[in-house]
Amino acid sequence: MAQPRLSDFSFTKLVVDDLDRMADYYCAVFDLHRTGRLRIEQGAIGEPIEEIFLCPSPDDRYGTFVLFKFLERPAPRDVETILGFQTSDLEAVLERARRGGGRLAAPIKAMPELGVRVAMVLDPEGHLCELVEQRA
Repeated sequence: MAQPRLSDFSFTKLVVDDLDRMADYYCAVFDLHRTGRLRIEQGAIGEPIEEIFLCPSPDDRYGTFVLFKFLERPAPRDVETILGFQTSDLEAVLERARRGGGRLAAPIKAMPELGVRVAMVLDPEGHLCELVEQRA
């Protein structure tokens, strides 16, 4: 008999510089909703932080995607993570990203062996997002 899982993947936190701008971008481009905001003067590592929870449903309480800001230091500038989003219309999401201040990092690439098309986009602060469209 298989052992019960001790843990499961639960959420991703993206460290950003401008919480509100980035929340607006991710909500507009990926149909997410702001469902909560939290400011803690002494966060888990003793520094003041602020977070915005983003969810697919406006009724969700906690986000699987959280925008995170260290209040007393700048956000990192390296590609610290790659966010993955699935879409049914790759071109439409790329256009939303462009209108929201994002930019194309790699054009659409067909990957018929996987049954997908993929593109890479940079959000307004330079965070890399991989967009995947399933093909029939």
